[in-house]
Amino acid sequence: MSGTTTAAAALRRRTAGAGANRWVVLVVLCVSLLLVAVDATVLHVAVPAVTEDLRPGAIELLWIVDVYPLVCASLLILFGTLGDRVGRRRILLLGYALFGVASALAALADNAQVLIAARALLGVGGAMIMPATLSILRQVFPDRRERALAIGVWSAVAAVGAAVGPLLGGFLLEHFWWGSVFLVNIPLMLVSLPVGRLLLPESKGDGRGPWDVVGALMAAAGLFGVVLGVKRLGGGEPVSSLFTLLPLVLGAALLAGFVRRQRRRTYPLVDLRMFGRPAFSTSVGCIVLAMLALVGLELIAAQYLQLVLGLSPLQTGLRLLPLTFAAMAAGLAGARLLRRFGPRLMVSAGFCLTAFAVALLTAMGRDDNSALLLTGFVLLGFGLETTLFGAYESMLSEAPQEQSGGAAAIGETSYQLGAGIGIALLGSVMNAAYAPGLTGGVPGVPASASSAAGHSLGEAYEIAGQLGGPAGVALRRAAGDAFVHGLHVTLVVSAGLLLLGAVMALRLPRAMQCEGEGEDEGAVAVPGPRDAVESRVSV
Repeated sequence: MSGTTTAAAALRRRTAGAGANRWVVLVVLCVSLLLVAVDATVLHVAVPAVTEDLRPGAIELLWIVDVYPLVCASLLILFGTLGDRVGRRRILLLGYALFGVASALAALADNAQVLIAARALLGVGGAMIMPATLSILRQVFPDRRERALAIGVWSAVAAVGAAVGPLLGGFLLEHFWWGSVFLVNIPLMLVSLPVGRLLLPESKGDGRGPWDVVGALMAAAGLFGVVLGVKRLGGGEPVSSLFTLLPLVLGAALLAGFVRRQRRRTYPLVDLRMFGRPAFSTSVGCIVLAMLALVGLELIAAQYLQLVLGLSPLQTGLRLLPLTFAAMAAGLAGARLLRRFGPRLMVSAGFCLTAFAVALLTAMGRDDNSALLLTGFVLLGFGLETTLFGAYESMLSEAPQEQSGGAAAIGETSYQLGAGIGIALLGSVMNAAYAPGLTGGVPGVPASASSAAGHSLGEAYEIAGQLGGPAGVALRRAAGDAFVHGLHVTLVVSAGLLLLGAVMALRLPRAMQCEGEGEDEGAVAVPGPRDAVESRVSV
C-alpha cells in the first residue's frame, strides 16, 4: 500500500474524533447485542418452571417460546429501514425502552396470555435493536480495517450471548423465581438508555422520497408467515397441514409482492440493486447456508449429549462451551485473517473447516468420546464464526452508507431464516433416517410400541420405561442405535451443504478493498466524552 493511501487512512481515523470514543460506542453497541442474544435463549431452561406456575396449554407454551424470535425476525426489515429514515440512534433508544418495559411485564406475568404478549413486545424491541447496532457500527467505523475488528468483537459478543443465556437462566432459577430471567434486563437497560443517548451518534440515510409504509408492512407480514411456517415444519408438523401450508403460501406471496413493489418504486424501501452486487448477494447466501447447515445440527447434538450419553443439561451446556470459546476466538482474530487472506479465501476456508469438523463428528457413537467431541466442537465453532464474520463484513461493507440499516436488517433476517430452515430441513432428515430403525419392528417388542417409538428418541425412552424388562431394554438400545445412525446421516447432509457454501464463496472478492473508501460520502456527528466535544466521522 502506498504512503499516500496510508496517510489518507490515518486522516480518516483522526477526523473520526477521539479514537477511544469510537471504541466506547462499540462497547455500548455490544451490550445491546448481548442483551438481545441472551434473551433469545435464556427462557429455554425456565420452561419447566413457567409450565408449573402458569399452567399454559400446549399451544400457549409453544407461543411462549417461539413468539420472541418469530416477531423479531418479522420486523427486522421494517425497523432497519425505518432507522435509515428517522435516525438509527432514535430507533435503538426506543428499542432499549421497549425492551425494558416488556421485560418487566414478562417478569410479573400472572398468566400465559400476558407472558406471550410480553415476549412479543420483547421481539419488537429486539428487532429495533439488532439492525441498529450494525448500522451504527458501519457509521462509526468508516475505515474498513477498524470496522472489521469492530465486527469481529460484535460477532464474538453474539456467540457469548447465545451460550450465556442458558447458563444465566439456570443460575437465576436456582436462587429466584422464573421471572428473574427477564427482570435482569431492566437495570442494564436503565444504564444503556442514558449512556446511549450521550455517546451514540445519530445518523440517517439520504431521506429522499417517502418511507414506504405499505412495503414495510408487506415485508413484516410476509416474513411472519414464512418464519411461522418454517418453525412449524421444524416442530414436526406435516407440510400438508393447513396451519403450516397457509402461512408459508401467504408469506411467500407477500414477499414476492414486496419485491415487485420495490423494483417499481422510485425510492424503494430496500434497494434490491444491492443484490446485483456479487459480494452482497453471495454474502447473504453464505449466511443463510451456514445457519441452514448448522443450527438444526446443534439442536440434534444437544439431544445426543443428553439422551444418548445421559448428560445433565448443565453438563451438556459445559460440553458445548468449547464451541462458543472457539467462535469468540475466531471473531477476535477475524479482522487480521480478513486482511491477510481476503473475503473469498476466508469464507471458503471457513466453510471447509466446518465441513471437516462435521465429518469428524460422524465418528460419534453410543459411547462418550470426550476428546473427539472437544476437537469437533472447537473446529466447528472456529470454522462457523470465520464464515459468518467474513460474510457479514463483506455484506456490510458492500452496502451503500445510506442503506446500512436495511442491509443490516437483511443480514439478520437471513440469519433467522437460515436457522429456521435448518431446523426444519435437518430435523426432517434426522426423522427420516431415525424412524425406519424402529418402525420396522424390534425383536421382543410389540409392534405398536416400536412404531410409536419411531416418533422421537425421547418418546422411545418413555415407552421403554413403561415396558420394562427385556423388552424395554431392547427398545431403548434399538432407539439409541437408530438415533446415532440418523445423526450420522444428518452430519453427512450438513457437510454437503457446507461444501456447497465453500463453492458459493468463490464469488466473493479476492482481496479486502480499503483504498478510497468513504472519500466522497457524507458525515455523521459523533458526540465526544461527556457530550462536550463534537467530532465528524467521514463515511
